Amino acid sequence: MNFNKNFNDVADSYLFAEVASRVAAFSRTHTDKKIIKLGIGDVTLPLVPEVIKAMHAGVEDMSKQETFKGYGPYEGYAFLRESIQSYYKESGVNLGLSEIFVSDGAKSDLGNILDIFSADNTVLVPDPVYPVYVDTNLMAGRKILFADATEENGFLPMPDYSLDVDLIYICSPNNPTGAAYTKAQLKEWVDFANAKHAVILYDAAYECFVSDGNLARSIFQIEGARTCAIEFCSFSKIAGFTGTRCGYTVVPEELEKDGFNANKAWLRRQSTKFNGVPYIVQKGAAAVFTKQGMREIKQNLAYYMDNAKLIADCMDDLGIWYTGGKNSPYIWLKCPRNMGSWEFFDYLLNNAQVVGTPGAGFGKCGEGYFRLTAFGSREGTEEAVARIKKLLK
Repeated sequence: MNFNKNFNDVADSYLFAEVASRVAAFSRTHTDKKIIKLGIGDVTLPLVPEVIKAMHAGVEDMSKQETFKGYGPYEGYAFLRESIQSYYKESGVNLGLSEIFVSDGAKSDLGNILDIFSADNTVLVPDPVYPVYVDTNLMAGRKILFADATEENGFLPMPDYSLDVDLIYICSPNNPTGAAYTKAQLKEWVDFANAKHAVILYDAAYECFVSDGNLARSIFQIEGARTCAIEFCSFSKIAGFTGTRCGYTVVPEELEKDGFNANKAWLRRQSTKFNGVPYIVQKGAAAVFTKQGMREIKQNLAYYMDNAKLIADCMDDLGIWYTGGKNSPYIWLKCPRNMGSWEFFDYLLNNAQVVGTPGAGFGKCGEGYFRLTAFGSREGTEEAVARIKKLLK
């Protein structure tokens, strides 16, 4: 018996454990201080009434013989996939039902999709980066190259034709930087992927925050993407399903090479290793895209984006460089006074009792930068902004 020793190459989870440790240590010695946390990327508003109503109806269905559901379709119930299909159509994207696969979240699928790719593929990921892109490929022993995202390129690296890569991770709007590619920039990535016979693994978890028409809601709004891209999305941010768990992946029928069809392979993988998302959860997810559901959802999204504007306006007032905050719930700021990421974390915690996330935890290019999130309460965000202004003015 031999273990997969590639796991030895995966660093222990450090970033948020260290954040929690420093906050706990401060709390123990400053029991009178109120700490405001703007570091975590978790939502705080409850599920909207239309979703709750649908989930209650799902519970009732499960209580009656004539509507009880056992094992569901591996790719998700048709009623949910049809609602996702309609949602994409609003952005001008036509999907076949067979191209939509419901899952328990984008994070799961971003790791699980690698089952259909060979371990000898070379992977390109941005730096700074959402850790799952790196760690899941390290576990499989793949070679990883990094595309440096910097202040000079607006934290939006562009294709480098001198690189030979097979899998390309793109997250737009980005976590952690909040930066978002224009449709024209994504067309360059699509052309690059097709030229290299590579596949873009496109994380669209934050598409619901996009309001600028020059930005894409889906990679499939870009000509040529159907032959080179797979898209991952989630109900976590649009509908607050971080604890409820539901997402979906879009695998186009055209994505194939040497007779190997990615869509068929993903269905085969899911039917072997996954038994689907609970019926009750899928009922709630389908309600998100109803007229009433979207009306309620948009109120929640506006709440978070108003928080983002408060933080972004604060950065503008202080003359601090940042990305995000306008089409993203994240504000990625340059640490003031040439502080390092962890230095600024401690400074903000000790002097303003505000918690953010040090950029260095997301990769080497994150050093000297800091992430604040708009997912807090309005009252907490307003107070945090006031404290930051007072401290840094």
